[in-house]
Amino acid sequence: MTIPFVLARQLPDGNQPYPIAPQQVWHQRQSIEYLITADRAILDLASRDREGFLYRSYVMGRNSIARGNQDTWTITPKKIAAVQAAVTKDMGAAAPREQGPTAGDTPMQAGGGRGGGLPTKYWDLLHDPAKRDPRGFIIPSDQPDFLTATKFVNALLKSGVTIHRATAPFQVAGKSYPAGSYVVKAAQAFRPHVMDMFEPQDHPDDIAYPGGPPRPPYDATGWTLAFQMGVKFDRVLDGFDGPFEKIPGVIKVAPAKVSAVKPAAVGYVLSHEQNDSFVATNRLLAAKEDVYWLKAPWKAGTTTYPAGAIYVPAKPTTKALLDKIAADLGVSVDAVAVRPTGGALKLKAARIALWDRYGGSMDSGWIRWMFEQAFPTTFEVVYAPTLDAGDLNAKYDVIIFPGGSIPAFSTEGGGRRGGGGGGFGASAANVPDEFKGWIGNISADKTIPQLRKFVENGGTIIAIGSGTSIAGHFGLAVTNHLFERQPNGTERRLGNDKFYVPGSVLQVSVDPTDPLAFGVGSTVDVFYDNDPVFRLEPDAAIKGLKPVAWFDSPKPLRSGWAWGQDYLDGGVAMAEAVVGKGKVFLFGPEITFRGQPHGTFKFLFNGIYYGSATPVNLGATK
Repeated sequence: MTIPFVLARQLPDGNQPYPIAPQQVWHQRQSIEYLITADRAILDLASRDREGFLYRSYVMGRNSIARGNQDTWTITPKKIAAVQAAVTKDMGAAAPREQGPTAGDTPMQAGGGRGGGLPTKYWDLLHDPAKRDPRGFIIPSDQPDFLTATKFVNALLKSGVTIHRATAPFQVAGKSYPAGSYVVKAAQAFRPHVMDMFEPQDHPDDIAYPGGPPRPPYDATGWTLAFQMGVKFDRVLDGFDGPFEKIPGVIKVAPAKVSAVKPAAVGYVLSHEQNDSFVATNRLLAAKEDVYWLKAPWKAGTTTYPAGAIYVPAKPTTKALLDKIAADLGVSVDAVAVRPTGGALKLKAARIALWDRYGGSMDSGWIRWMFEQAFPTTFEVVYAPTLDAGDLNAKYDVIIFPGGSIPAFSTEGGGRRGGGGGGFGASAANVPDEFKGWIGNISADKTIPQLRKFVENGGTIIAIGSGTSIAGHFGLAVTNHLFERQPNGTERRLGNDKFYVPGSVLQVSVDPTDPLAFGVGSTVDVFYDNDPVFRLEPDAAIKGLKPVAWFDSPKPLRSGWAWGQDYLDGGVAMAEAVVGKGKVFLFGPEITFRGQPHGTFKFLFNGIYYGSATPVNLGATK
């Protein structure tokens, strides 16, 4: 390649410590040598100061342990802004201010010099005892999806975090916790990582100049893993102890057992709140067992099961199969002596297709990882030429379209970003013959009509992120919520200067009675990266489209940075539409982002079975 003269790249920085002069020919080998030189410099420095590096690592760990054993405060942009607001309220126009590095006004020294500064009462505001850092975190073992909480704990253990487990019931700060609960204390060498995984990130409003656009961050600005995985935990502000044992290594799934019931089991119930119940359902359907979702709460004996409970009628083969599933997966299974009544959905084994392109899609790849490793199920990767060929109902029941799959619709009814990029064009001649059937992108003229026919004939489409552009292609009763009306009456998509959320954790409200949201709860944290937000048209309900999750607050931010987040208020995050005999599920947020947000995986799992489920009315016979 040719290296041009780019003025802005003549100053060394962390990415380019040694600027390269313009030249006509630059070879790939030179790039490799550039990197090797930098790597060897790091190794050389470490070898010459090995004792210094090791000692400083020790000091870092020692200091973290010390901080975890005393009251500390993490100063964030929001806390600075709160103190500034108090200063302004008290002092009015006389409040000293300076322009900070993020274009936000911050208090400055009044008068300057050694005698300047603000009264110390504002220091006390910044160090409010109620807002100090926690001494530790407790993850109760009686939460609905403790299996997912255990996966979260394993992620911490693999990172070197020290974690304890309660060997008996205990109390902390007046609250009782059951045996088996996990305890993560802050007084440990990897305290900064512990705080990152439990506490929200607070990214500053990084604006280049007043009224200007935000400066894009390198990557996501909010990633609190406990939020993303839907883990229930308590922050403990004071030092505490109890009957705790250190967990020596990665935790293996504890085998579960099928509970007994008298006089005899007529069926079995699994919790829809456990993600691993999806794997259990896969196994049950593959073994030709009958599986139902109960549409309303149901009481059996002294236990009331919420809507969405998974019911499996007893057959001669059922008990042995569930014994193995409970032992393998650790999922809880209750035997019941009476059959449920009322409305239910009977599931069928789904033939799943996952879109991908030649060369690969990261969004598709993470879902593929989920299906192959994390939550094993049978599926097929499908490419544009196969979709273009049609006759899709003969092959699939559900097709999944992640971000980057569907080309943007001209009026963009569902989102801010289009899809459908990639491909090879003329270079396809260099692709091996066995892969040429993978080349191509979804197109409005060839692919969309086949997808429309697939749904109208009873198929299900699951669209995620920019994949929800399919709503515009299908003419669904939905528009983009992130528009503003101009003085002349026209609408304009919000620019980055007004709305910008570059990868953060937000909270949405959910309709837990909708089968698409069974097991989720009334609210859930979602990972959101400038994704589509919908506005349903007035006749949406008549046309078979309804909301499943929505923003009901002007401040939905949980972790990260959400510039102009109030624009989200009232917007629909997820929706379902009936199209002919089939269904289209629209998920604006990144519900499978990098395989991390286990708290929103259920939307995908539910969508796979809900679309082809048959409504039935269960009788009252025993």
